[in-house]
Amino acid sequence: MATLITYLANTDDVTSREIEIGTDLGQPEVSIGMRTLRQNNWVEERDIKSKEKGRPVRIYKLGVPIGEIIKHYEEEKNSEAAKSMQAIQRLKDIAAT
Repeated sequence: MATLITYLANTDDVTSREIEIGTDLGQPEVSIGMRTLRQNNWVEERDIKSKEKGRPVRIYKLGVPIGEIIKHYEEEKNSEAAKSMQAIQRLKDIAAT
């Protein structure tokens, strides 16, 4: 995710294939990462007509400042750490009795 987010933060209007090449990630990894970005409404998507016949090409760009995404992950990790510390404290309390 970090590689994908960093790449998108430093580019505009890229295809999934360009993301794969620019990040050295495989197609499955890019798809999974893009799904997470979509679920959090962090990416903007639009379709443009392909230069060749076939389906339109989907274009992506980061839709929120990278700082907002970093803040989300910081809060998530802080919450996880707090839960772990509470569990450790419960173990200490049990061991002390």
